[in-house]
Amino acid sequence: MKKSRWLAYLFSLLLLVGVVTAVSALTYTVTWGDTLTRIATRFGTNLTTILQANPQISNPNLIYVGQQLEIPTGDNPTPTPQPPPGSTPAPPPTGSQTYIVQPGDTLSAIARRFNTTITAIAQASGISNINLIYVGQRLTIPGSGSVPTSPPPTSGGFALGAQTLNLHNRDHLEEAGMTWVKYQYKWPSEDTLANLKEIIDSAHNEGFKILVTVTGDKPYPTTDSINFMAYIEFMREVAKLGPDGIEVWNEMNIDFEWPAGQISPSSYVNNMLAPAYTTIKAVNSDILVISGALAPTGFDNNTNAWSDARYLSGMRNAGAANYLDCVGVHYNAGATSPSATTGHPADPGDRHYSWYYQPTLTLYRNAFSNTRNLCLTEFGYLTADGFAGLPPGFSWAANTSLDEQALWLAEAAQIAKNSGYVRLAIVFNLDFTKYDPAGDPQAGYAIIRQNGTCPACARLGDVMN
Repeated sequence: MKKSRWLAYLFSLLLLVGVVTAVSALTYTVTWGDTLTRIATRFGTNLTTILQANPQISNPNLIYVGQQLEIPTGDNPTPTPQPPPGSTPAPPPTGSQTYIVQPGDTLSAIARRFNTTITAIAQASGISNINLIYVGQRLTIPGSGSVPTSPPPTSGGFALGAQTLNLHNRDHLEEAGMTWVKYQYKWPSEDTLANLKEIIDSAHNEGFKILVTVTGDKPYPTTDSINFMAYIEFMREVAKLGPDGIEVWNEMNIDFEWPAGQISPSSYVNNMLAPAYTTIKAVNSDILVISGALAPTGFDNNTNAWSDARYLSGMRNAGAANYLDCVGVHYNAGATSPSATTGHPADPGDRHYSWYYQPTLTLYRNAFSNTRNLCLTEFGYLTADGFAGLPPGFSWAANTSLDEQALWLAEAAQIAKNSGYVRLAIVFNLDFTKYDPAGDPQAGYAIIRQNGTCPACARLGDVMN
């Protein structure tokens, strides 16, 4: 962002944080947290129309607080009501909490959810007209200060699934008690939407729910290469295809998945997660929206990687809890029983949580004050059984046997099932066949082995049945 824009940003932030100012019927002033996608939705128009009316915008991903935009009025669009002057709520009192209004919310529904009254919320939030609230508005909820768990968009309880290449191994999925499958879509250049629809429909026709992870198509993306607006529009089209769950990106705390030097939890929440959540729910409120699972790591140099612990804290501070049904989690470097907290071959003695299953779950659960469910969108145990050696960097799995893989997967599933807060666990993986001894050992994680057997399936089935 240019220096002049930073000055405008800092000056206007002091004046306008939390306030939307409509200068005239044709002019809109950008406020904190705005994106062009949100503004277009609010005024009942589209991104292209706004961009055409504002040729000064050279990069649609860069707008700043205080910037004035012209909103075309061909159809006399009326923005979603904004708070009247003087209604900006004061800082929440002690014992209260902040809630961000979602599509379909009413004050009465919010009051019921928080076990309070409309009057109490209106008084605490400075609302003069209880019939006028708007998406994105921050409300002060008086009370104990606890944050409610979002209602599960699909049936409750714990569910198990696997990432799979296809549905040719349905019998093994059923033997393992799995009801979900996962498909990872590389945006924007992988398959067409028609192909993705075929995959989703195929899963449904076979009786499975499907989670679609939509992430970037290029490793080590370059600076400013993520077109947030295009991604959000694509998510709208994916939601229309009817998946049961959508995971918003993948491992965005490392430069393999997010531009080096731009890794930022606030950027992820404000530019991707929040607008994606709002867009997906506007299409189908039943879709389970999962935040992108982070790479479990203690490495943190602020440029190429953030530790997932620090990134999680940043997500929480950016308000991520308001824009997810489930916190995405990865666990794929285990080499001990899921109940162990010491003894990992790569652990130098500091017992870092990333090597151990239960400490990892505890970290992610605590990051949101025990108020948000977890979804393991990738968990598995690597074994070199049947293969000639392990790639560099995976030597910690050298002593993991095929029997241990099966046993530990079952133990991990049982812990998740008993936890009461793990909503979904996706085994990585069911049937991948790629095994590069110099690079990626995907087939070493597969529970269907080279000979077609699945030692883990029966044990997982015992847990689920």
